Amino acid sequence: MSGTDLVGVPDIPIPSPTTPQEKTMQNIQRFAEEYFEAAVDPDRERYFSLFGDDVVVHDDGRSHHGLTAVRRWRAEVPSVRYDLREVTGTATACKAVAAVSGDFPGSPVTLRFAFTRDVQGKITQLDIEP
Repeated sequence: MSGTDLVGVPDIPIPSPTTPQEKTMQNIQRFAEEYFEAAVDPDRERYFSLFGDDVVVHDDGRSHHGLTAVRRWRAEVPSVRYDLREVTGTATACKAVAAVSGDFPGSPVTLRFAFTRDVQGKITQLDIEP
């Protein structure tokens, strides 16, 4: 069916089922999924490519400034699995909640990840807390 289906009654354009807000949430969801997939990828560069050079990561009471420090921090993180539970926020400031399990004391734990990103989508700050 195209054009005019009923004589004299024009087709009415059907709006996209996805609003700008829904598109933003889909993009944020994809970003969070990419972050957690990259975090367990054996190709570590995939993970580090998500960060800006001047990134600051706050985790476990410590701060890591710059990509070199983040590389050192990440080398100390044990092998874990992430189960993404919730994603909220905007393209430049979003939060994710994930169950984290692995071979570490207290496993599994639920952690909250707060991401700040620049206009290119690179992570400029990451805060991880219980």
